[in-house]
Amino acid sequence: MALNSVNTNIGASVALQTLNKTNDALNATQKRISTGYRVSDAKDDGAAFAVAQAVRADIAGITSANEQMGGVQGVLDTTLSGLNKVSETMGDIKGVLVKLADGTLSDSQRSQYQSQYESLRTQVQNYVSDATYNGRTLLSTSTGAGGGDIATVRNEKGTTYTLAAVDGEDLTVDAAPTDAASAASMLASGGDFTTKMTAVNSALNTFGNNSNYLGEQIDYNKQKMDSLQTGLGALVDADLAKESATLQALQIKQQLGTQSLSIANQAPQSLMSLFR
Repeated sequence: MALNSVNTNIGASVALQTLNKTNDALNATQKRISTGYRVSDAKDDGAAFAVAQAVRADIAGITSANEQMGGVQGVLDTTLSGLNKVSETMGDIKGVLVKLADGTLSDSQRSQYQSQYESLRTQVQNYVSDATYNGRTLLSTSTGAGGGDIATVRNEKGTTYTLAAVDGEDLTVDAAPTDAASAASMLASGGDFTTKMTAVNSALNTFGNNSNYLGEQIDYNKQKMDSLQTGLGALVDADLAKESATLQALQIKQQLGTQSLSIANQAPQSLMSLFR
């Protein structure tokens, strides 16, 4: 059996070592509770922290991709609004063209219908030119005017999705016909009106599909982020209920360790009193 020594207090040394271990465990538990993380930095678990940082980077990338696609959605919504108005106005233009194709019109009547036609044609031009969002438009192929194709990122890898712009001139009918034959020619298969109306419908279909695609991609990205957040939580989040119970146990253990150290430190003093 080890004897107490006036030079070395073994009991106090053991008590101190135990208390230090308790304090270290207590500090680690308090860190988990205060941060909410089981792994808050590389010192806690280097491998888990490295994986967590990679996941966090992916989440940041997906968030940015959704922000960019949200901006492109604004361009698409503006484009579709303009095209819807163009399509409606083209219906009115056709009604006027049918009347202009009537050879029985008087010069005065034809002049009035031509004026009406030109007014509707101007409306179409305005809808096309005004379909801009944040300085960008998909109804122009001129890059100098904010037009041209738009390539937007769609995921955290920077993969792009391209929206092809259309030439606004291809959506706008020619000037008013001067006679009935010209009006009939515009309405015929392959005529100017028929060709432009087909182009408008094609643009509506294309940009409508683009809008649906981006909407679905944004929703998918949100679901993916939720999954990544769940996995990240399982990897690094602390079990706060468990840590709270551990904290209480360690606090009691710390109090007992402090008392044990105090008692052990009194033993050498008792021995020293024998030599006085």
